Amino acid sequence: MRSYEYFKYLHIGLLSEIKRKTLLAIAREVGLENEQGLHHFLTSSPWLAKELKERGLKLILSVLVEREIIVIMDETGDKKKGKTTDYVKRQYIGNIGKVENGSVRVNGYGLIEGMTLPLTSEVYKPKERLKEGDKYKSKPEIAAGMVKELVEKGFKIKRVLADSEYGESGSNFLSILEEFGIEYAVAIRSNQAVLMAPGQRVRRNRWQEFERIHSNGEREKRYVREIIFGKRRQVRYWQITTDKDTVPEETTWYVMTRIAGISAKEVGNIYGDRTWVE
Repeated sequence: MRSYEYFKYLHIGLLSEIKRKTLLAIAREVGLENEQGLHHFLTSSPWLAKELKERGLKLILSVLVEREIIVIMDETGDKKKGKTTDYVKRQYIGNIGKVENGSVRVNGYGLIEGMTLPLTSEVYKPKERLKEGDKYKSKPEIAAGMVKELVEKGFKIKRVLADSEYGESGSNFLSILEEFGIEYAVAIRSNQAVLMAPGQRVRRNRWQEFERIHSNGEREKRYVREIIFGKRRQVRYWQITTDKDTVPEETTWYVMTRIAGISAKEVGNIYGDRTWVE
């Protein structure tokens, strides 16, 4: 019971408005005399993060009852001062949008019937900060391992969505999805290279208008067209923009899909589901 109480206090503190989430600051915020109980919970309570994750996945599986989910791969980071915390270094922190000193986690979320479910998460360990016994894995390799784990546990994954870091990692990420027969819609950069046979050319179809429906229900007019490299194949390429006349760089996206029978007007909202976790 005492462990549960401190579990509760810890989360109230994390959700509070205090700027620094130290144990001492959290103890003051929730009205405790000192931080010793919170410290004991973190260091000595009889629970394991791995076991807690396993319980969570089993519970989610029991609720899904064989229904398919969309898996969204994303990453989050936390700014950190110094290098005391494991795996901290100067690196790109996506949710801040710039390079900072901090740690990064790769996260896998489920999306079903308008609900997002946190499924799995793993710390990215930079090569420079590896500890004894660690093995370096790139972020796409971590994400591929997560997908494999979810499939092996019985999750039925219809589709995977991810940004360009994962979309441009064919051998380390996309090949795993194809191995399991999972559809995907991933971002790529505008300079993505595509192999074509000699004599083939690149075609850009006409822009088609579609209505982008956001997770909050708002609707926005956007435009999409397919870019065909030589002959159309299972993997298809798309350009999406807010303005087909000026094609502004900051609001134009390139998406690669492997989804049978997908139409141009479906692409924007299928890939747009990725923003539900943001």
